Amino acid sequence: MFALVIALITVVTVCSAGTAAPAQAAEQPTYDQYSRMLARSAGQYWSGGKVAGQWAWNPQGSGESRISWGDPAKWPPSYAERFVRGGDWLLLDGWSDNGTYYRLRVNREEIGDGNCRNLRALPSDGGRQHYVQWTIPAKSYCLKAWGTITEESSGKVIDFGHTQIWSPPAPCSNPYHSGKTCVKQWESWWDNKGAPGTPIVRRLERDQFIAQDIGMAFTIQRYFPSSWRADLRDFWTW
Repeated sequence: MFALVIALITVVTVCSAGTAAPAQAAEQPTYDQYSRMLARSAGQYWSGGKVAGQWAWNPQGSGESRISWGDPAKWPPSYAERFVRGGDWLLLDGWSDNGTYYRLRVNREEIGDGNCRNLRALPSDGGRQHYVQWTIPAKSYCLKAWGTITEESSGKVIDFGHTQIWSPPAPCSNPYHSGKTCVKQWESWWDNKGAPGTPIVRRLERDQFIAQDIGMAFTIQRYFPSSWRADLRDFWTW
């Protein structure tokens, strides 16, 4: 038996020497590598030659992180979105603002291709919104969500609709950084501002580019309600 094992090792060694080992498949990128949500990361984006806003991630552990957006001159802001990882998804639970929590819960969600076709239902995960896939796919995909936002301090309920198209990694640059790689989020947000029985109307439409190892708001191009652009200039950890 020992001689047979030695013979087999010899054959394998000779074959390996004469044949190049197959290249290992590259690991698929993940959303945290672009957003930097699992680190105490922050950035400032500029528009028209001046600071337009700031963001900062505050990880909470166990795949949860909260991101604040606001004016750096009045930091920290009251506004912070709460994201929780669920399997291969990042889920939006809601956000804090003005001393209260706004709990978001979906009643219907769909996923489809990059043209928002071939849509199919997404099973609920505690009613939280499927915001983005954790492992970034090689193709664009569309997410649609409808539900309610409850202002916990008053019980006021807002109806909303949210459509997103996420695009895979591609080269990107802005006026301050070149030669980077970004994922792109296009989104359209609709709501009725808590007027019961009234239809939801469009409030926002924009693109956001999120750069690998840099973070959020690498470029924001807003289309509605007005045209506006901002680009990330500074980023750091805290």
